[in-house]
Amino acid sequence: MKYLSSFILFTICTLALHAQQKAKTEQLGDLTFGFASGQNTISAAYYKNWNLGKKQGFYIGTGVRLSTAFGKNQVFTSAPASLASNKANTDSLLGTTTSTYALNAILNLGYHISPKLDFGFNIDLIGFSFGPSSNRVFNGNGTLTNTTAKPTGMNILLVGNNDRGTLNSEFYLRYKVSNQWGIKLAYQHFFTELTTTSKVQTVPVQNDRFRNITNLISFGVARHF
Repeated sequence: MKYLSSFILFTICTLALHAQQKAKTEQLGDLTFGFASGQNTISAAYYKNWNLGKKQGFYIGTGVRLSTAFGKNQVFTSAPASLASNKANTDSLLGTTTSTYALNAILNLGYHISPKLDFGFNIDLIGFSFGPSSNRVFNGNGTLTNTTAKPTGMNILLVGNNDRGTLNSEFYLRYKVSNQWGIKLAYQHFFTELTTTSKVQTVPVQNDRFRNITNLISFGVARHF
């Protein structure tokens, strides 16, 4: 994971270089539904990809994605890296339902296995989240305290426990059933983060950010423009 940020920087630079060349481009949008125990997601995204190489089999792209997450009876644990890296330092935030909406810029990478089949990976880079406040129960060292929390406003990919906010990523297979339409099967890795109205965690440091990580099986449709 420590090499991910360098890899992303490299791909962004490569994208900027090829955007200035006469590489073949493609534009598409997709709508994806994710399913897991305790959480469902809906994501709508727009991409512009640049095909690379002599055969233009690889592609790099960018775009924007609106992700929504609906959770039930989820456990959120201390989010800052200094706490999340040691389970002894993590407290938890409990609640009945969670609704989070995130709008993020994305990086998209992949390979055209055939004219009809693509394999790829995409990840949120930066953006913002919003959603309703909700009543929560903070559990710190066995002591329960009522509090209120809402989605963390700022989203930014900083790698692993350093990430902040709500971030979505996918490994996917996409099959083109016609010139314009395709279907997608994906494995989704979804970070959702809440911020409490006060720093309810006080030991070993004060903290108001709590994260849930869910892996989902996802299905979608794609539209080529």
